[in-house]
Amino acid sequence: MGTRLKLEVMDAGRMPYGEALDLQHRLVDARRESSIPDTLILVEHPPVITMGRKATETDIVAPRAELAAAGVEIHRITRGGEATYHGPGQIVGYAIIDLSAHQRKVRLFVERMEEVFVRLLDRHYGIEAHRDEEHRGVWVGNEKITAIGIAITRGITMHGFAFNVSPDLSHFSWIVPCGIRDRGVTSLHELTGTTLDLETVKHQVVESFRSVYGYRES
Repeated sequence: MGTRLKLEVMDAGRMPYGEALDLQHRLVDARRESSIPDTLILVEHPPVITMGRKATETDIVAPRAELAAAGVEIHRITRGGEATYHGPGQIVGYAIIDLSAHQRKVRLFVERMEEVFVRLLDRHYGIEAHRDEEHRGVWVGNEKITAIGIAITRGITMHGFAFNVSPDLSHFSWIVPCGIRDRGVTSLHELTGTTLDLETVKHQVVESFRSVYGYRES
């Protein structure tokens, strides 16, 4: 991929979804003006349901009153895909990246994002994961462990991935995850049966992201 590029990593901690969305928009503008390098935001959200461009109201199956009582926000956004849940114990990554340095190939860009987690799971946990041409994301068997959806505005990407480390998997019953009714959802905790340190897993995500996309180490 030529000269190895710089990637800025921003750990935003736990942040409400609306604030993170505003941050993305600001950074997209800054990246377009070349005032910042490619940037990966890592964030953990309070419980929230996001609805992509293909989402319909029937993708949310829990009563709205139940969601409101649980403090769950709902946001309709510009990424591809259907409904997705975000919550504590999940590493969400927002990729603010100029596609011109990645051959401007959207499909390749998304496949590399999937490869980040295929490699991570194999290297660090001995878990065999795979991608699916019909359903984007990363799968272990018939269960999704990483959801992926991006948007592109004038050559700059935003949104990204949601990696299930140790979220409350029962919360996914509030929606039809990514519009898929006949498959399940899993997490790293579910697969390993161990307590995981989120900060350690974040480092693994960054390491794998840099390697797959060809960014230099720092």
